[in-house]
Amino acid sequence: MRASFAIILLTLCAASSSASPKDHVITFGKTTTVKLFIGPTEDKTMDMKIRGLYVDGNLKEFTTGESHDVTDRILVTRKAYRLNDNLPEDTKTPHWKWQRGAWLMVDRTNGRITPLKLPEFDPFYSSVTWYRDYAAYCGISDNGDTLYAIVAEIGRKKAVLRKELGTASQGDSPNSDCDAPQWERTPSKVTFLPKKFPKASYTVFGHATDIATDNNDE
Repeated sequence: MRASFAIILLTLCAASSSASPKDHVITFGKTTTVKLFIGPTEDKTMDMKIRGLYVDGNLKEFTTGESHDVTDRILVTRKAYRLNDNLPEDTKTPHWKWQRGAWLMVDRTNGRITPLKLPEFDPFYSSVTWYRDYAAYCGISDNGDTLYAIVAEIGRKKAVLRKELGTASQGDSPNSDCDAPQWERTPSKVTFLPKKFPKASYTVFGHATDIATDNNDE
């Protein structure tokens, strides 16, 4: 009898260990308003809303803006963080300044948070609009001189679309060069809205892009 009970117990334990793990609980905390310093000398401020990103009740990151569900298990959200602005000769008390960071990919099944490497994404100037697993935004060259229309896809190192729009202004505000792009479906089309150059629209076919309309204002 005891042997039979032991066999049943071992069978139950094996079945339990082989069962797929439950999804992790991903939640966002209460929204709080902080100051984002802007301008060449950072002598101006604007309000930025942040909230905590929690995995199973544990705070992992601070985020800003709206999150986007890519699939039923994957979401993306933008990181916000505090940067110590002290010089070496300053006091040892940290002088924290809030910054906007990279986009993060969150997997609900394993709770993993992965930074996304979006080509020529500028944490200050680029405003991303998501559609499915595509991110559309105005990118800035490494030297800060050139403005690009970018469409990036999660999992691909190179941009699906990269078109030069003109010279970057490097203005004071995050949206000084471009408003957030606009997506349409069937077919998938994205319109870029640079403030000093004509708008440009492109259709996205899988991994390929094509010009959907001319680049002249209506």
